[in-house]
Amino acid sequence: MERTRVNVTVGLFVLIGMLALGYLSVNLGRVSFLGGVGYRVTAEFPSVGGLKPGSTVEIAGVEIGRVESIALKDYQALVTLRIDSRIKLQEDSIASIKTKGLIGEKYLRISPGGSEKIIPPGGRIREVEAPVDFEELLSKYIFGKV
Repeated sequence: MERTRVNVTVGLFVLIGMLALGYLSVNLGRVSFLGGVGYRVTAEFPSVGGLKPGSTVEIAGVEIGRVESIALKDYQALVTLRIDSRIKLQEDSIASIKTKGLIGEKYLRISPGGSEKIIPPGGRIREVEAPVDFEELLSKYIFGKV
């Protein structure tokens, strides 16, 4: 009887631990089920320079969404963003790929515009800034083509 009680207690402890681990994995990993919350917006870049799906989308340093996917379309990188539904992007917003720190992760920064028109769900950010290619910049500097 005592052995059964110990086995049940250990089993419950393991089950609670697995549930807690699953909960933390979903929340800390920012995994979204059922398509996520918010609306989709796309932007086309000549190069994404290391940006990956799951990277953050920020305005003024505040996270407003995530990069949902990156695909190739007509030799351009088509980046699909999932933006928080409370945030409305102006039609003349500028999307640029930036780096956190010198060798940090890439993220997408949006500079809001001044237009009265709002980008609708499924719309496109037309103004983009490609990331700085440090290798190309360094080679131009070294070989005197600055």
